[in-house]
Parts: sequence; structure tokens; C-alpha cells
Amino acid sequence: MNPLMNMQAAIPMNSLETPPDPMDRRTFSILVREHHRPLMVYARALVFDESAAADLVQDAFVAAWKNLGRFDVTRDFGTWMRGIVRNKWRDHCRMVGRNREVTAADLEVIEVEVSQWEEARQNGNGQVFERLEICMKRLPETLATAVKAFYYDGLDGEGVAQSLEINAATVRKRLERARSALRECLDQDNPQTA
Repeated sequence: MNPLMNMQAAIPMNSLETPPDPMDRRTFSILVREHHRPLMVYARALVFDESAAADLVQDAFVAAWKNLGRFDVTRDFGTWMRGIVRNKWRDHCRMVGRNREVTAADLEVIEVEVSQWEEARQNGNGQVFERLEICMKRLPETLATAVKAFYYDGLDGEGVAQSLEINAATVRKRLERARSALRECLDQDNPQTA
């Protein structure tokens, strides 16, 4: 259920501006908890760095809090937040003087996939991250360690190869097999732990 539909009186957050009605701090906190993980995935896909992604998401939530008066409660909060994260990412690219590593086409694909996850989660069929964790446990250890090093620890292919003491081609093949197995597992109606 959308917490925005059950709003209460505004409660000011000490360190930031008082939020405009009809959003209160408790409702905003619920939304932060619900959207933090998907926004981290989205930001991580944009910057390829866990720390920078965390900064983008944190800055986006601060900006959202300060600009709640502009949010239309009849619209999707996750979509609004992804727009803020995307703008913070563009600011980040300008600040660090980097060319964007994500093309407009890539950005559109990411947006569509995250929107689908959000829709599935809101409809109660999602639980993507919980299901992904179950599917990760089903992977053979060699594939699971490659996935964790690459996606969770943020190592590049060469870094994974060095940490696992294998060559880069083997890392690529393990990641390919792991993605395929995870996709197949996630497509099942109800994956069970092994």
C-alpha cells in the first residue's frame, strides 16, 4: 500500500526545512526505506561505484525532502526519486569532469528495468531482492564468489580475476553463466533454497 495515501500532520525534521503538507517525516521515512535499495541499484548502474552511488542516493533523498511540495502524491514516488538520482548523477559527472559512461540508450534500458521491478514490488509479486538472495544460494560456489566480487564488492573483471587467482576470460565466463542461472531462477514462480 502506498504510504502517501495515509498521510498525517507534518512533523519537522530537525536538521532540514519543515516539509510541506501533506507529507510527514514518518511517511517520508517509510518511503526512504521502501525505495533505498532499488535506488542504490539504479545509482550503482550509473556510476559503477558503491560509495558514489550511496552519495547520490543520500543527496537525492535530501533534495526530495526539501522539495516535497513539488511532488504530486498521485504520481509514483520511485519514478520521481529516480529522476532526482539521475539529475544528481549528471551533476556528479560535471563535477568530476568525466564523460558519462552510461549512454542515453543504456539509461533508458535501466529506467525501464527498474520501473518494472518497482511495479512488480508494488503489486506484491516483486520481492526481487529476496528472490535473488535465494537464487544466489543455489549457485555453485565458483559462480557465487565471482558474482559477489564483481557486483557486491565492486571489483572490475581484472580485480575479480586477481582476487580469485584466475584469468579474466574465466571471470567473464563465470559471470555469464551466473547471470543466466540467476535469470532462469528468477523466472521460476517460486524459487526454493537448495
